[in-house]
Amino acid sequence: MKAGARTSAALPPAVSIVVPCFNGGRFIDQLLASLALQLFNNFEIIIVDDGSTDPATRQKLASLDPAIRVIRQENRGLPSARNIGIRAAQAELVLPLDCDDMIAPQFLAEAVALMAAAPMDVAAVFSHMQLTGKVKGLLTRHFNRFDLLFTNTLPSGLLLRKSIWQAVGGYDESMRDGYEDWEFHLRIACSGYRAIELAKPYYIYCITGDGMLLDRSSRMHGKLWRSIRCKHADLYRLPAMLRLWRESRDGSGQISLLKGFSAYLLTNILPDACYNWLIGVRRKRRLLEGRRAFDAVSLRSS
Repeated sequence: MKAGARTSAALPPAVSIVVPCFNGGRFIDQLLASLALQLFNNFEIIIVDDGSTDPATRQKLASLDPAIRVIRQENRGLPSARNIGIRAAQAELVLPLDCDDMIAPQFLAEAVALMAAAPMDVAAVFSHMQLTGKVKGLLTRHFNRFDLLFTNTLPSGLLLRKSIWQAVGGYDESMRDGYEDWEFHLRIACSGYRAIELAKPYYIYCITGDGMLLDRSSRMHGKLWRSIRCKHADLYRLPAMLRLWRESRDGSGQISLLKGFSAYLLTNILPDACYNWLIGVRRKRRLLEGRRAFDAVSLRSS
């Protein structure tokens, strides 16, 4: 079955997959191949061309199956492209998916089933991440409101209720340099919603040397986190952080009170360049540890 085809033309899609694309045409075939393998196939695909200038990308998008909706806009950045695509989605469940990423065949089937059984305060279902590209390994993800103050513990690709995306105001379109997903996830969490973990590495995340994770976001971490703290100043006051820590002690947290406050203190003392260097070293070390953990799991299962 072609990616994006549904079991019956009379059925509305149960899921809308929203793919922002800026000069990423070289990734589209592998993305669509992963979607064609989904065990759950009642979905639509919406690709938002965010003002691509690459002729090959423009040609690739023009040649896609008509069942795939392509929305074109002037270049306004990743958060805008996500918002445009979700706004156009026909389904209540949406999956934002970057064009260079993929999902395992079981992802939609298991995530949709979890969401169908979940109460309405569950905003999203997410899985762990299988890393490919420059770094290969396993990156575990989790949901904890206190931890989200200090780092983005959720993947950008998660199955999300459109009504909750709308209720919290969507992605902040001013955050074109990164961390728009972190800020969005923090807003969801602190609006009283939660997310369910699907504890399997179903989200296949591609890491490149010039990508957001290792390049731009690491270089701008101090500035970007400061913008999040300024936007949510009430959450970063000491009494509020302590209250959130107490309320989040359910076993899901991985950041201790001391570790969180130390990071907060350092980012207020150190120049951005120094703090960014520390974060970049720590992030690359964590990715390496994830690779080792993934290798160990592979060896045990072989």
